[in-house]
Order: sequence, then structure tokens, then C-alpha cells
Amino acid sequence: MSGTIRIENVTVFDSRAGQNTGPYDVEIAEGTIRSLESPGDARPTGPAAATVIDGTGRTLIPGLIDAHWHAAFASIAPGAAMSGDAGYLFATAVVGARSALQRGFTTVRDLGGPTHGLKKAIDDGITPGPRIHPSGAFISQSGGHGDFRMPHEVPRGVSGHLSHSETAGAAVIADGEAEVLRASREVLRQGASQLKLMAGGGVASHYDPLDVSQYTVTEMRAAVSAAENWGTYVTVHAYTPRAIRTAVEAGVRCIEHGHLIDEETAALLAEHDVWWCLQPFLDDEDAVPMTGPNKRKQLAMVAGTDRAYQLAIDHGIKVAFGTDTLFDAKLATRQGAQLAKLTRWYTPAQALQQATLHNAELLQLSGERNPYPGTFGVVEEGAVADLVLVDGDPLADISLLSRPDEAFTTILKGGCPVERD
Repeated sequence: MSGTIRIENVTVFDSRAGQNTGPYDVEIAEGTIRSLESPGDARPTGPAAATVIDGTGRTLIPGLIDAHWHAAFASIAPGAAMSGDAGYLFATAVVGARSALQRGFTTVRDLGGPTHGLKKAIDDGITPGPRIHPSGAFISQSGGHGDFRMPHEVPRGVSGHLSHSETAGAAVIADGEAEVLRASREVLRQGASQLKLMAGGGVASHYDPLDVSQYTVTEMRAAVSAAENWGTYVTVHAYTPRAIRTAVEAGVRCIEHGHLIDEETAALLAEHDVWWCLQPFLDDEDAVPMTGPNKRKQLAMVAGTDRAYQLAIDHGIKVAFGTDTLFDAKLATRQGAQLAKLTRWYTPAQALQQATLHNAELLQLSGERNPYPGTFGVVEEGAVADLVLVDGDPLADISLLSRPDEAFTTILKGGCPVERD
């Protein structure tokens, strides 16, 4: 499909106001939204004839954004990811990226993994996929949430070379201010939009209990300094109040997870204008099956989900939506279903705002390291034409977002229609 696209008589979700408007005739050309006019007034202004799409009974929303995605690890089994052939990992990531785009997620903030090559392949038009804001390798202390070493790779350097996860670009293990500074600079050199540090224990990792804090203020400040020198920011994996407070003191600009937060720490996030990327983790059908200590950690974490969202609302904290899907091909297909779960705490309009306008605002923290300049997360004149045409009204039926195969009639990325399987 080439030339101008005109979507006629369509309801438009105004993500700034959080409400539907219109109907409009929406004209798209050269990758951007050229105009929104009353039905019948819009006319193609480009040299090519317009392709007309009937928007009657449909809603045009901005392309969805997942602010916590792992393109390399979302669908692959843990063993294959941590010790398998790199070619298999990347082949899986290519398929996963195409599927994410076909679910209407036109942009992802990738928070750890070897995705620079995938991003370039997508940007160069070699394979379809969302726009990727890459963090590159996780930066982790020894024994931290990003320490994926096998038993034979411990202690560090025993074999005289880096561990498999480090050479694959999944993680950088760095201890002490000097090592963290070096690691941060290397990750930025490789093209990271933002830095991702592991500041506390995790659910799926085997070595670190959920309650532990990782990295000192001084170590984190080294990463923050490196990021700020490059005009960007640091975000951290953290669940507990202590880990979060340490990160805020160090100048970190975004917290990932934070499900075990307390009220005092939530107030600190609001005071320092720190973003909070929360996930709707619940003990439900989407909980990744775990056993033993990891299951206990998982249950402890999800027990804090409701309170975390309520504290975020009570303190007016800027909240982003992300899924953080790892190692589960079936769960990876449920990005939209995870988004729909936000109505447990928010209105449908507020949920949709998180995955569009608010996530787009978070991405702007990358400053000059933002790989995709332009206006995203809105349907308005001059914005980048990343759009999803929904058959129906997601504000009346948020479950439409969980059924992209049937509910999303057209997906545009940069004004180009996305081919569907």
C-alpha cells in the first residue's frame, strides 16, 4: 500500500484527554498524521491516490508501547537462553518481534538482553518488529539478579574468560565504582538508550533472595553519572523499600517493579519525580509456573501488587505500563491481556493512556539517545503514524486489547500497514 491513507468516519482516542473524540477523517502520509478533519472534509494532499479505510464503528488509538519488554528472552526457554546456541536465540527473537508488532505494540523499551542486532534489522527493514529502545546488557553485581553464571563459571575468572551470558551480551557483571563506571560506558558505547541496573533480588533468579539489596549508592551513582554524561538515565530492577531508596538517593530516574514498596518510599518517588514502571503481576492464569524457593518469592511479590498500585495512585506517581515477560512463549502473546488487567486499578481510558501517552513520555527521558525522534503516543496532526484501528470501542470493552487477531483490523507503523500472519 503506497501513497496517502485516509481512515474515514473513525472515532479517535484522545490520549491526552483520556476520552474518545470524533468522528474524524484521518489522513496519513509520509509516516505522519497529516490531518484530522470532520468527515468528508479531509482530502489526500500527496501526489499518490489515497487508500481509503472505512472507520465506521471503529476506534483509532496510538500504537501500543510496552515499557518493560525483553525481545531476546520473552519467548525462549530459560536453558536455551542462558546456555544455548546464539543463533537459536536470535531466530526466536525475530519471530517474537514480528508477533509483538502484530499485537499492536509498535514500540518497546527493551530492559535487558542482546537486542542491538535485532533493532538494526528491524530499523533497516530486514524483518518486521516494533521500535526498540534498547538497554543492552543488564548491569549486575556478582550474585545479583543479572548474574546468570553456571556453577562451573564461579568464581569469576576461574576459566580465564567471561561467562557465557556476558559474551552473549545478556549481562555485564561489575563490582565496585570503577567496574560499574566501565560497564556503563561500554553498554552506552554499544548503543543503549538507557541503562538497566539490578538493584535488588528477583523472583526467577536462583542466587539472590527477594529481600536483598544490590549495589551501593556509590556504585549506582557511577552508572548515573555515565548515563547523564550521555544525556540519558538509569532505571533499576528493585522490589523492596531499601533497594528503591538507595536507587533514588543515587539519582536513578525510574524504578522497575517495586511491588513490595511501603508508603514512605512511595512518597519519596513522588517527591523526586521518579517514574515507576509497574506490572500487573497476580497469582492468576498468567503467573509463570514456579516451584520451591522461587514459588515462595513469586507469591510474596504478587501479594504486594494491589497495594503498590494503590500507593502509586494515592501519591500521584508517574506510572508506566510494562509486561516483563520472560521465557514463556504463551505468556508473550498476552501483552494486550496484561494491559487490560490494569482496569483492576484504573479506568479503561487511564489504562490505555499508560500504554500510549505516558509510556511515550517515559521514553523521552533518553534525550539525545532516543533512537526515534518525533511525537508518539497520540493521534494528532504531526505525530508519527504508529496507529491501531480497533473494531469497536476499547473504552467500553477493554478486553478488545486482549484479542488483537480479531479486534485490530489495521496496524500502522510509521504510516505503513503491518502484514498479519
